[in-house]
Amino acid sequence: MSKAARICVAKIGAAHGVRGEVRLWPFTEDPMAVIDYGPLSTKDGARQFEVARARVTKDHLVAMLKGVTNRDEAERLNGIELYIARDALPDTDEGQYYHADLIGLAAIDPQGAAIGTVTAIHNFGAGDIIEIAPKSGPSLLLPFTNAVVPTVDLAAGHVVIELPGEIEGDSPDSADSAP
Repeated sequence: MSKAARICVAKIGAAHGVRGEVRLWPFTEDPMAVIDYGPLSTKDGARQFEVARARVTKDHLVAMLKGVTNRDEAERLNGIELYIARDALPDTDEGQYYHADLIGLAAIDPQGAAIGTVTAIHNFGAGDIIEIAPKSGPSLLLPFTNAVVPTVDLAAGHVVIELPGEIEGDSPDSADSAP
């Protein structure tokens, strides 16, 4: 499988103050890593930005981008996603993956039968969720755990999915009955 050419590592938010600072929403494990990547560019590569300095706030960074000197310039950048070349990212440890490397992998069951294709990895605060688009029907949203995804084989281009069984709980009939 070929690696994605570009990876989104941050998104510029609203202007902060009057001297050209912006809110910066990093998508990296270490929020300050965006400074170490050097110039960041738009998805099409038409514009480049370099973080001159940044500081961590509650849930984002406040950053000064080189060449941005006032609030008006900073406001025009709101919403721009910042990318780097995939090859600029460090290798991952065993059992760790960049989301972009998982997108597009085939999802198969333990016997090798096709389930669908990985379309996204989400995290809504309680852990990673893998989204799989089957050939027909609605997408599957499954916990990205070792129990549900026991095997990720980037070289072979697939993930093995152990579909969970029924969830134990009350039967629909017992919900309406009173004690």
